[in-house]
Amino acid sequence: MNSPRHTVTVAGSAPYDIHIGPGLVQDGALLSATLRGRHVLIVSDSHVAPLYAAQVEAALLAARPELLIAQHVIPAGEAEKTLNNFGGVIEALAALGATRDACVIALGGGVIGDMAGFAAACWMRGIDVVQLPTSLLAMVDSSVGGKTAVDIPRGKNLVGAFHTPRAVIADTRVLHTLPPRELRAGLAEVIKYGAIIDAPFLHWLSAHCDALLSGDDAALSEAIARSCAHKAAITERDPFEHGERALLNFGHTFGHTIEAEQGYGEGLNHGEAVAVGMVLAARLSAALGLASASDADALQALLHRFQLPTAIPNGLCADALLARMYLDKKAQASGLRFILWSAPGHAKIVANVAADKVLEVLR
Repeated sequence: MNSPRHTVTVAGSAPYDIHIGPGLVQDGALLSATLRGRHVLIVSDSHVAPLYAAQVEAALLAARPELLIAQHVIPAGEAEKTLNNFGGVIEALAALGATRDACVIALGGGVIGDMAGFAAACWMRGIDVVQLPTSLLAMVDSSVGGKTAVDIPRGKNLVGAFHTPRAVIADTRVLHTLPPRELRAGLAEVIKYGAIIDAPFLHWLSAHCDALLSGDDAALSEAIARSCAHKAAITERDPFEHGERALLNFGHTFGHTIEAEQGYGEGLNHGEAVAVGMVLAARLSAALGLASASDADALQALLHRFQLPTAIPNGLCADALLARMYLDKKAQASGLRFILWSAPGHAKIVANVAADKVLEVLR
């Protein structure tokens, strides 16, 4: 049975809607309503483009035959989120003759959303981007809130900009073609919302674990809508991450460090690294006396139920991981800063965390 459509509105200085439901990549009326001009660049990757790019283009042209549409496809994978591929998107916009009312459609997972959004932020100092996330992780996290970036060898997302999307369109039906591992990775970010702000959501997730893992439309639609509503509320209040929005990075300082140290595209993917990072953040909270160790145990058990990793991969050095943390965007001149918790649903920003305590958890 198809899941119902949901709409979550993100308010603020540049409001936009998040549309959630089945079949949206073929909804020409919805897609074309987001466009202001005639030029459209669909940016996708080698996995997603063969499945959905033609459908999106056909739906747009059926609604607005006068559109000038081009596609730009990059190889799939986190390792492709580079300045070089960002430059390729810029060249594609130039070849299209994209004007200031043009739109970039980011059709893919977080890599595409981040890179295409960054290109849109930079072309003519900023054109529209519509996010069409095709992974669960992107639907509940990276497509919402306007963060865009690319990676460099020294760290993840170190080059980027805040660029609010014109709309986010999350088609739950595309998750049926998502590999099970990628679905589980997205569920790690869903669990994060329970961990930082909504403890009852953790109980709901536990009760619906089997349905979510099996790709049940109604369960996934509800989980996406609930996650997006939480992120929308936070980003409305703190669009540029000067305060509360940093709570969304629970598990990410550890997770990004693991990703960078193992090499992007190798070992754990982003959602898996965040799952490990959340457990480490909960363990660090306990080590600092902020929270109970039993809360960390419960989070670890829930992540295990969702078949997610909870331990640092073999072969990664604790000292090397600590050194990388000082390059993380959440680090400050005065020392390391982490998003920790006092209990499930109650995350907090903790500054000046002692390096020896971090090493203790990493080891």
